[in-house]
Amino acid sequence: MTPLHDVRAMVLARCAVATPVQVARADAADCIVAQDVVATEQVPPFANTAVDGYAVRSVDVGRVPVELRVIGELAAGAAPTIAVTAGTAIRIMTGAPIPDGCDCVVMVEDTERIGTDSVNILKSVPAGAAIRAAGSDVAVGATVVTAGMRVTPMIEGVLASINATHVVVYPRVKVGVISTGDELVDDGSPLAAGQIRESNRTMLVRIVEEAGATAIDLGIVRDNEDELEAALRSAVSTGGCDALVTSGGVSMGDYDIVKAVLSRIADMNWVQVAMKPAKPFAFGTLQNPSGVQIPIFGLPGNPVSSLVSFELLARPALRTMMGFGAASHRPEVLAITDDAVKRHPDGKVHFDRVHASWGSDGRVHVSRKSEQGSHQLATTAVANALMMVPDGNGLSAGDDVMVTFLGADAGPTAAK
Repeated sequence: MTPLHDVRAMVLARCAVATPVQVARADAADCIVAQDVVATEQVPPFANTAVDGYAVRSVDVGRVPVELRVIGELAAGAAPTIAVTAGTAIRIMTGAPIPDGCDCVVMVEDTERIGTDSVNILKSVPAGAAIRAAGSDVAVGATVVTAGMRVTPMIEGVLASINATHVVVYPRVKVGVISTGDELVDDGSPLAAGQIRESNRTMLVRIVEEAGATAIDLGIVRDNEDELEAALRSAVSTGGCDALVTSGGVSMGDYDIVKAVLSRIADMNWVQVAMKPAKPFAFGTLQNPSGVQIPIFGLPGNPVSSLVSFELLARPALRTMMGFGAASHRPEVLAITDDAVKRHPDGKVHFDRVHASWGSDGRVHVSRKSEQGSHQLATTAVANALMMVPDGNGLSAGDDVMVTFLGADAGPTAAK
């Protein structure tokens, strides 16, 4: 058996980072920026008020209360047409440009209107009060987004504020997901003898998308080598897939059409990983018509094994291709197990499904789900983490354990 870290290193070494592309800002969401973005516009573009109030001269409000004559009103989006002069004020709304002659704004809460033509200023404010200077957020020439950052909603907002309509990013990889087998049913029809409901492809399509890639559902291919070969070759040519994920047919003793076809048309490695579940794993590349080597991840057929194999090997590789770097891997934390875990030495690291939550001691605690069979996906569905159980005789309640979080909102739940 091969240690997990060695298999992961082999996979990552053959999964190159995708070539950056320029995309419209709206299409860059959650992608990794590949080129610094430099502002060509300043933000804000002009000095404006941070509050609703009155634009005044600080010299006129040095001693309060003081009555000033109101000579106009200025709303956001309007251009000033008159200047503030000695003894006067202009009613101004948040975001409106600062008129000439004004060097501070008094909040409306600190004033008292007198009829229609005057206002009583009740609080003295210094020069610059409540004024947002032009360029105080972003100056022309400033680097506002650096390569390696993920395009979050906040970053999209920054890009919009400087009129950056396009951004250079590492593109989402297109991942073809395929299931094989005459026994699989996914049309809702009654099961015949020996048939099972297809579930792996359904699950894998969703977790490929959750990883930030674009999943292409290639459907079910029946147990026919010619059909499978045609489907795989089509996926990397006209289908435009940048990677392929299959499930089943990778065990050492299996004769399966997946193994037969991939062994013939692709450069594959068939591995026994020193972990449980998900010991059998296959990885290789299939050349597309342009000469590009397309990664293929052959996952085990049992649904939990398929999930764990994807999480620990395929997911970090796909995210590496999309430029995520260190963020390609799921977050890990040192936690405390609330349950004893019995196991026997077998040369493998076990990854048990657990539920992680914050404890009253401020640490993450995990409770183990008792059903750990590689076919028991229903139990896995209520877990939010994988607990690493080293080779040996198990763990005692209260032991420290390393936990890898799962899911789109990876992390522990609220305190117990």
